Amino acid sequence: MTSATDPSTALTPFPDHTQLPESDGTFVKNFQEHPQSILLTDSIKPILQKRHPDGQYCIGQDSGIYWRMTDPPEKGAEAPDWFYVGNVPPTLNGQTRRSYVLWREFIAPLIALEFVSGDGSEERDKTPWKGKFWIYEQVIRPPFYGIYEVNKACVEVYELIGGQYQLLTANERGHYPIHPLEVELGIWHGQYQNMELPWLRWWDSQGNLLLTGEERADRLTAQLRSLGVEPNA
Repeated sequence: MTSATDPSTALTPFPDHTQLPESDGTFVKNFQEHPQSILLTDSIKPILQKRHPDGQYCIGQDSGIYWRMTDPPEKGAEAPDWFYVGNVPPTLNGQTRRSYVLWREFIAPLIALEFVSGDGSEERDKTPWKGKFWIYEQVIRPPFYGIYEVNKACVEVYELIGGQYQLLTANERGHYPIHPLEVELGIWHGQYQNMELPWLRWWDSQGNLLLTGEERADRLTAQLRSLGVEPNA
């Protein structure tokens, strides 16, 4: 008897992003996480556009990275709150990415960031094949892994050295250099999207805060007014 399975939707031995779940059904943990991801993406965009003039990069925000074939499939994925992968197309065959599938693309993210909502034990779990820290270190292997705790106003940044994550020491500015991108990562105390919090932010290698598009526009407006020019006049 011929199988009634639709070959266009049946899982192949090496499924792609269109054949794997894009969510495990869980909620974003709190109201701060989504703005935090937007803040990171918006402010680093000019750096990435300069680094990739061809536009070949992608950013994931609470999106799955599939690293292992499991049943159900979503058990074989980790979903960093924010990650960046260089030298890959932002879309696949004209379709928006549903997830990032390592066995299809082979390029690991350069950096993965987790935003802690509990006590941080999940993000630091080194249990083989189950713990987030172990999976990032031993399988997904982004060169940099950050654990951000808004309630403690801190971030830990690890660099993959000799096959193991080494906890980095902050520089004199209290930031952690991400040398391949020529940026630094650290904590900024201020207001963003109507919330006064210790936000995770980027600086350039000289210690200048990387601004969002709105912040850049506000700065330009202030500069014009200081010269006696009223914007949009």
